Order: sequence, then C-alpha cells, then structure tokens
Amino acid sequence: MRFCRYPVLALLLTVWVYAQDPTLAVPTAPSVPAQSSPSIDLTPDASGNVPPEQIRALLLRAEEKDIENDKRTRDYTYVEREERHHLDGHGEVKKVESRTSEVLEIYGESVERLIAKDDKPLPVDEAKKEDEKIQKIIDKRKNESDTDRKKRLEKEERSREEDRKFVLEVADAFNFRLVGSEVIGGHETWVLDGEPRPGYEPKSRSAKILSKFKGRVWIDKSEAQWVKLDLTAIDTFSVGFVLARIHKGTRIMVEMTRVNEEVWLPRQVQFHIDVRLALLKNYDEDVEQTFRDYKKFRADTKITVVGEIQ
Repeated sequence: MRFCRYPVLALLLTVWVYAQDPTLAVPTAPSVPAQSSPSIDLTPDASGNVPPEQIRALLLRAEEKDIENDKRTRDYTYVEREERHHLDGHGEVKKVESRTSEVLEIYGESVERLIAKDDKPLPVDEAKKEDEKIQKIIDKRKNESDTDRKKRLEKEERSREEDRKFVLEVADAFNFRLVGSEVIGGHETWVLDGEPRPGYEPKSRSAKILSKFKGRVWIDKSEAQWVKLDLTAIDTFSVGFVLARIHKGTRIMVEMTRVNEEVWLPRQVQFHIDVRLALLKNYDEDVEQTFRDYKKFRADTKITVVGEIQ
C-alpha cells in the first residue's frame, strides 16, 4: 500500500500509519530528480554556526525537489522486499518473515503484485490470483468514465496538496545546525542535525507528529537532494483512531540511490517499531525494506508470472 511520495512525509507517516495497522506495508520513501539549479552555500558565521536563513533555503530547495519529482517517480517499476523480525518480550527474534513484491504504475496508480514469500516464489495458484488482481485494476481504469476519472484525479491532487503543505512545514518546525560534510555513494553531502523548534505551532493536523522526532539529514551539495535520513522518536505518544502508542526511541532510516543519472530513488528503509494497540496486541519488530531492479516503465509492459527470485 502506498501513501505518499515525499521522503520526510513518508518516513514520519511510516510510524503514524503502521501504528494504526501494523499489517500494512510501509510507505515507500520517494525520490527527487537531478536538475540543475543555483547551488546554496552554507557559510558559518564568526561563531561557527550557519545562519538559520541559509539552512532554511537549503531545506526548502530540497523539499521543492521532492515535489518536482512526483511525476518522475511514476516512470519506474521496481522490486521491493520487506523483511520483518518479530521480537519477544526480551528483544530476541522469535520469527522472521519476508514478502517480495513487484511495484507497477497502472494509469498513474502505484500497485503491488506479490511475487514471493520468505524468498520462495508464490505457488502457481497464488501467482495467478495476483495477476488477476492486476488485470482487474487495468480493466477498471480502461473502462473508467470521464466523470469518475475526473473525480479520482481531483481527489489525488487534493491529497498531494496536503502532502506538499506538510513537507513545507519541516523547515519551520525544526532548528537545524550544520555538523559537517560526508561523501555518500560518491556524492558530497551536507550533514545537518534537526531538533523540534520550541513553541512551534503546526499548521496542519498531520504536522503535529514533527515535534515528536529529532534527526540527522544528509543533503547532496550540488542537487539539494535528500540522500539519507535518520529519525528518532524523542517521546512516547499516541496516534491513530485506536489506542496505539509509539515509544520513545523508535528509529527510522532511509537511504537513496541515483538511477539512470536522472533520478534518486529509495535503496533501503529500516526502522524499529514498538506499538501497543489498546490492550489487545503488541507489535515489537525490526523492519527492513530494500528496493532493486528499477526499470523505466513502458506502455507495452506485459504482466508475467515470476518464476525465480534472485
């Protein structure tokens, strides 16, 4: 299940959504295209600190690139593997499960087709059901009326606009300081630490979660691209429509990779989650998502049964 395309939003909503239903797939961290634009210099002042307006300009540039990339990400299909380590009350692994899916774009909609469980290809009958599911989506979109299509697109645009508002709040919701430079995947990056800004009043309901996290971000110097993010919950808090609690120390990490010298896409997402749903069930898990086999989408791409998982 896909919820959004922006990395900061995706990472924070990972916790929000997972707490409401830990059986859902984690939102994929989206990407940013490489586009030429004036570089932003981070020049420390006499005390060694970078002026807040310079950091804010850099963050806003990065967030604008997230928005620009909304359409570009739809040009790619890929394979996503999610591995969950279920922990017992002592923090020991009691069970390991994995699911591998092919992610397709169908009429602008991101759709998953499950192709393996625990690194074993699906039985023929289950694979057939997955193919039939995809075909139903294709048929539905092909036969969609102009009125229904318009309503769907308007709803999607409203959702994207809410996402944009959230993303653009990040620069205002945190105090950032430059802690150095680092080479990530052959790219020079700025390394910034962020702490919630005291007294900040969020403009949207979903942005309230920002005050519950601190983190470090690596931003490519030449492209203002989010390359890596490392977020940690600094407080225990409740979320969702049921009594669920995210515990202090919950950590989320994401790393991006350059694809085809034109776009940045997620390479790996990791997080630990300890969620207690009311008094009914506790989820204590280490989760890792990896992404591979990025391919440009072609209109003539055919749905085929995958016989081998590498």
